[in-house]
Amino acid sequence: MRRRPIPEPVLREIAEKAAAAGLSRRAFLGLLGAAGGAAALAACTGSGSQAGRLRWGNWDYYIDTVGTKHPTLEQFEKESGIKVSYLTDIGDTDEFFGKVRGRLAAGQDCGYDLVCLNDWMAERWVRQGYTQAFDRQVMPNVNKNLLPMFASASYDVDRTHTIAWQGGYGGIAWNKEMVPEGIKSISDMWDPKFHGHVELFNEFVTTVSLVMWEQGTDPSSSWGDDEFNTALDVINKHIKSGQVVQLSDNAIMEHLSNGDAWVGVVYSGDVAQVNDDAGKEILGFAIPEAGGTTWADHFMVPKPSGAIEEAQKLVDFYYDPVVAATVAAYVQYITPVNGAQEAMEQIDPDLVDDPLIFPTEEILKTCPLVRGFSMEEYSKYTEQFLALNQT
Repeated sequence: MRRRPIPEPVLREIAEKAAAAGLSRRAFLGLLGAAGGAAALAACTGSGSQAGRLRWGNWDYYIDTVGTKHPTLEQFEKESGIKVSYLTDIGDTDEFFGKVRGRLAAGQDCGYDLVCLNDWMAERWVRQGYTQAFDRQVMPNVNKNLLPMFASASYDVDRTHTIAWQGGYGGIAWNKEMVPEGIKSISDMWDPKFHGHVELFNEFVTTVSLVMWEQGTDPSSSWGDDEFNTALDVINKHIKSGQVVQLSDNAIMEHLSNGDAWVGVVYSGDVAQVNDDAGKEILGFAIPEAGGTTWADHFMVPKPSGAIEEAQKLVDFYYDPVVAATVAAYVQYITPVNGAQEAMEQIDPDLVDDPLIFPTEEILKTCPLVRGFSMEEYSKYTEQFLALNQT
């Protein structure tokens, strides 16, 4: 039987106890062996909230990066004196939540002082009481520069528990070598010439919403089970036929890049970063003709982290327009920071009018925020959607 990996928050707690008992870092890693892997190394960087330290959990490709360094993060550490452990541990929203849920529910340290999760998962954390409130009075950049489109939510009206990190679009992508003509719609992916080379992102909110648009349903409207099941039937049909090879997490970008997948449902900024890393446009991206989606990931401080003050300083730092523009020039997602577009003039003038970073009213009309979900709805729809991978 294949052993399940030890969740990283648990490894961090083990590492802390080992250190308290006098066990060296090398000895700890030796005891864990290969099974511990990279997570064991991360565990040894420290466990539990510590004054002047911050553990930030985020996605891959989601901060400015030069080699192995993150210039804006290094600038923050230098200016604030706060040491940040930047952990790219989030590759799938539900999988990440599964790793930390037990500790959150028990009111225990979950291994992170700051996380960036999408709208629908942020809503779940807030409603279940897993987040701490930011003191907006000590966050002048946020108060001044938070764009109106990200300034409120039904589950967090005053944005005291969630503050936007980046936004983006859900859309379609293709490998330019395999599909030089590109695609324009979800229906284009069902062309038999793409049989066995289609991948869909494994979060239902984006993938199902794009199929709904194709069927004439606005995903921001008050749709229900009937509309969801109609869209699900289409996806299931193409999985069973072999047209769609799988529902995939962020690995879909690697599969598109190396030609294993030819077309797929993706997020806008991921395509831009793959092309930048390659030094050429190997992937194309489009908002489907019927419509796309807009979403945002949000900073949250889990309970009972003791690093709320450190987290507030970091979030406010990233709401400086120059810092925000620096990040946006790399990640090429929608920046939630007012003034970043003007700052981009000095950082990368070619991106000043890029609608994938600075959306126009016209684009936002066809790419709305998807409607919110109750916890029961989210769990039900997620379970039904992911079950398609097992058919």
